[in-house]
Amino acid sequence: MAATTDTDHEEHTGTPRAEPAPRPRGRIALAVSVFGELLITAGLVMGLFVVYSLWWTNVMADREADKQGDKVRDTWAQDGGGPDGPGALDTKAGIGFLHVPTMSKGEILVEKGTSMKILNDGVAGYYTDPVEAELPTTGKKGNFSLAAHRDGHGAKFHGIDKIEKGDPIVFETKDTWYVYKVYGILPETSKYNVDVLGKIPKESGKKKAGHYITLTTCTPVYTSRYRYIVWGELVRTEKVDSERTVPKELR
Repeated sequence: MAATTDTDHEEHTGTPRAEPAPRPRGRIALAVSVFGELLITAGLVMGLFVVYSLWWTNVMADREADKQGDKVRDTWAQDGGGPDGPGALDTKAGIGFLHVPTMSKGEILVEKGTSMKILNDGVAGYYTDPVEAELPTTGKKGNFSLAAHRDGHGAKFHGIDKIEKGDPIVFETKDTWYVYKVYGILPETSKYNVDVLGKIPKESGKKKAGHYITLTTCTPVYTSRYRYIVWGELVRTEKVDSERTVPKELR
């Protein structure tokens, strides 16, 4: 009688032969595959978070800023201009609008304070701490220092690196246009450097008191490691006419 093979035994008895135990290499491959899928999932989650941070927060902040801006202009349309006189509003709605053509084509609402709660609404805020800003509406010499986000939450100062010396910065109130000219730029400095906000910003090269404006934001883009600084000096003011004709720098 011929010898019976494994195949013959399976065919005659109907009992399949046992499969060999998986080799360790197969288990490693499976683990690597699962780990890879987890990484892909984590990447998708991070991607969605980035979309939320850099797009959706901009959408929401712009909506809030537009609403507050409309509130300011509605107040200006009323007689009197507010409890502190024309163009001197100091309310949550804002005190005026910043126009920087080389940085942004739109207007930027300016409010009091530089906390995240304020800046996250898609506005620029003037400093009350650690160095208090001097509002141009007071007529006093000093530094009108402002901050805004560079990415997310409206990113109003995102294009600050496009500003060059000689460019105009215009601040609009109910009754006056304040026209500044950029004279100094500091692309990177410590976040703890408060001297850039001084009434006389000596780091910009100025030695005497004057009417200055300072824009500050985070740098590099998408980080908050350092600060980007732009300084300007007031060159003239213009009274707002009944049609609110913009200064030539904004045409």
